[in-house]
Amino acid sequence: MIILRPRRKFGVNRSTLSKRHRGVQGSCEAKAEKSRNLNNTQEDKLIAYIGKLYSKGLPPTHAIVRNFAEEIAQKPIGSSWVSRFLKRHDDQLLTHWTASVDSKRFRADSAFRYSLYFELMRRKIDEYAIDGRHIYNMGEKGFIVGILSKQRRIFTQEQSSLGKLRGFVQSGNREWVTIIAAICADGTALSPSLIYKLTSRQLQDRISI
Repeated sequence: MIILRPRRKFGVNRSTLSKRHRGVQGSCEAKAEKSRNLNNTQEDKLIAYIGKLYSKGLPPTHAIVRNFAEEIAQKPIGSSWVSRFLKRHDDQLLTHWTASVDSKRFRADSAFRYSLYFELMRRKIDEYAIDGRHIYNMGEKGFIVGILSKQRRIFTQEQSSLGKLRGFVQSGNREWVTIIAAICADGTALSPSLIYKLTSRQLQDRISI
């Protein structure tokens, strides 16, 4: 009978092999997973949930992900846990600075509708021979009162590869301050202006830029 000596052939200590065989001692990988706040299965589910949140227009912040992790782990989690979580799954997750988007604008966002609009406009310009000095382009930018213009949020790599990194959708019930700018096709421009909620109820209440 040939007796294999684990230490000599595989470099494994006999007592370690005996403990593994009896289930007393697990592998280093299993030990590392056990010491983490969430195991591999729980972290995979959290990644899938981040993707679902984005599909609803709610990409989570670091704080939101940390709250979810604490709910799963049923214990407090350190402030640096999310950074380590993102690093472990950098092949699946990424962070990106994004601005808030009104819920109605989120639902109306459609490249197909945009193309139809510009195609129709081009036809009407040609049909009626509209001169460039009679064409103005007006742009507006809204700022939600009480909300930061940009926040760092978490997305999946799949959403990034599809070019779907859109902003966080808010309900639309917050007060907005809007800045408007207009430029003519001949190169001239109108002075920009602000639209905001009046407090004095005077029509002449305005801010010059």
